[in-house]
Amino acid sequence: MEESKIIEILRILENISHIKDIDTLLEQVLFEARKIVNAEAGSVFLIKDNYLSFEYVQNDFLYGNYENSSDYMYTKKKIPVDNKSIAGYAALTKKSLIIDDVYNISPNNPYSFNRRFDKLSNYITKSVLTVPLINNREKVIGVFQIINPTDKNGNVISFTDDDSFLADLFAKQAVIAIEKAIMTREIILRMISIAELRDPQETGAHVNRVGAYSVEIYKNWAQKNGITDKIIKYNKDILRIAAMLHDVGKVAISDSILKKKGKLSENEYGKMKLHTIYGARLFSNSGSEWDDMAREITLNHHERWDGNGYPGYINDLNAKKIKFKNGKKGDQIPIYARIVALADVFDALMSQRWYKDPWPEQKVFNFILAESGKHFDPSVVESFIQVKERIISIWGKFS
Repeated sequence: MEESKIIEILRILENISHIKDIDTLLEQVLFEARKIVNAEAGSVFLIKDNYLSFEYVQNDFLYGNYENSSDYMYTKKKIPVDNKSIAGYAALTKKSLIIDDVYNISPNNPYSFNRRFDKLSNYITKSVLTVPLINNREKVIGVFQIINPTDKNGNVISFTDDDSFLADLFAKQAVIAIEKAIMTREIILRMISIAELRDPQETGAHVNRVGAYSVEIYKNWAQKNGITDKIIKYNKDILRIAAMLHDVGKVAISDSILKKKGKLSENEYGKMKLHTIYGARLFSNSGSEWDDMAREITLNHHERWDGNGYPGYINDLNAKKIKFKNGKKGDQIPIYARIVALADVFDALMSQRWYKDPWPEQKVFNFILAESGKHFDPSVVESFIQVKERIISIWGKFS
């Protein structure tokens, strides 16, 4: 076994340890696990409610760059943790499993290979390496499967014991980063739960959708604007979490306003608008890039491209009396806030509210297009439309 491979694994683990967002992390973990053993495909599952929940699939043969397969993450697919599937068997036994040819599994084994994906995609799965993700309390938190290793000529070969050793080594350490990212997400969702007690519209499903929409819109927008893949990956990591907290300032708004079943008075609406200030204050005392992005989003996600939004330029966020000014306009609004503004409005229109029924999907898309250049940045609308299928998949997953 090459010593350089182990050194490479240590370098990878150092890099992924800085990733905060669980979705970004799982995407990267799967990519790196595949790269370690030169495999063309793979998938990753997390255990949720005693099921293996499908999180990501990557397949260079079918999709090219792994970024292009991200729409497949937005599904509700799950399988039982039992010995009937390959992934379930690995999770149940807590042991890695190499299968040289999944189409020739001995009938003496309890597990079998589900050929459905191969039939739908015209892909041929051959050799599979399945590795359980086990934490330091000997609890399985997930599984990753690596598919079809290739030689230098691109021919599919079988996994080796060395491949299994390297994958196990990587998995044992990657679990630490995965659990940390899961904890971060849970803390964020608990914060949202506090807001939900005050504002019934601010639910975990809503913020998960807004975060996911924002990442997909940003990725498309950034690629078209010449931003490097390295910077895109870094910004995606912090954008999802920052976007999820866009309305956290509502915890400071009175129940009589948040829960009012009727149109707000001008005075009440003025107080409601203060949630942008209260939210920004939460992130005003730190210089980290995540705090900077969260502050930009919470403060500016109700600004409009045409300048008719709020709160405008605020000289002192901590002033006792806040005076709203003319709204920021165009590129004066930070790009992350422009993206979240669209994501938030889209989700609100698609959702049931006490004051309205959900709009039909096509009506919502038509409205977004009509508001291009008015409420929304035209370049953000363009990216939104170009990732429409992923947006719909996100809606389905977190509905």
